[in-house]
Amino acid sequence: MVRRFAEEVITQGNIDSASRFVWEDVVELVPFPGQGPGLEGLKDILRGMRSSFPDLNFAIEEQIAQGDKVVSRFEWVGTHQHEFLGVPATGRQVRVWGIVIDRIEEGRIKDTRIIMDMLGLMMQLGVFPAPPA
Repeated sequence: MVRRFAEEVITQGNIDSASRFVWEDVVELVPFPGQGPGLEGLKDILRGMRSSFPDLNFAIEEQIAQGDKVVSRFEWVGTHQHEFLGVPATGRQVRVWGIVIDRIEEGRIKDTRIIMDMLGLMMQLGVFPAPPA
């Protein structure tokens, strides 16, 4: 189910189908800056990411499930075509890794926690200089 969500909602951009995978009152335990509550807050963030990186491709590289938890190690790539978190479009292609921990209740995501390499993303966008080699 989490893999289908990643493919259909994030990569294909079918944001409105998120309600098939996520509860209306989903709790984002580590929200994005400015993210509103619940499913609508999640959809707003996903729309923003798809707008900023229209060719976004989100891939789950590893996944472990135990009990009601699913842990996914992911990587996404995309080209920065529109403003993202206040950073004007750069035209740069980025590759970002992260881990998300989802708690499943009755077949849908009830709460989620995403840990993503935002520093690496900002370095790729030129906001921060890369460390010396």
